[in-house]
Amino acid sequence: MESGQVDGIIERYGADKTALLAILQDIQGEANWLPREALTRVCERVGVPLSHVYRLATFFQAFSLEPRGRHICTVCMGTACHVRGAPMLVDKLARELGIPAGGTSEDLEYTLETVNCVGACALGPLVIVDGEYHGNMSTAKLDKVMKVLGVEAAGADAEPEE
Repeated sequence: MESGQVDGIIERYGADKTALLAILQDIQGEANWLPREALTRVCERVGVPLSHVYRLATFFQAFSLEPRGRHICTVCMGTACHVRGAPMLVDKLARELGIPAGGTSEDLEYTLETVNCVGACALGPLVIVDGEYHGNMSTAKLDKVMKVLGVEAAGADAEPEE
């Protein structure tokens, strides 16, 4: 992320340290993570210590200090989702995307995350792709979602064997 972009975000908030959380959210929204250079620039411009910024960035789970993929796939692993098959969905996504849960593809195209609960238990199992909720998910429905992302599920369009 260019320092000019970071400066633009900071300026929107008047370099006000009380807007630090909003500034970090906007940086995360633009870059999909919080690069160290951006955090350092925020400290310089807003006048807060780096330790304070890192305290915020590590406290809130919405922030990432590691690069994330262009597409974020999140699977709820709360009790309701878990008993309805969420672990199978995580396994399938990990296999198809070629990354473990908590990982990001080398090309920064995909990130696979799990969360403890998103509070939508009636929709479980729930998969969130790029902020869009997909409830009552099954492996067949997951194939369709992955196809939209440009991931062809192994065996999804395979000819039946005779």
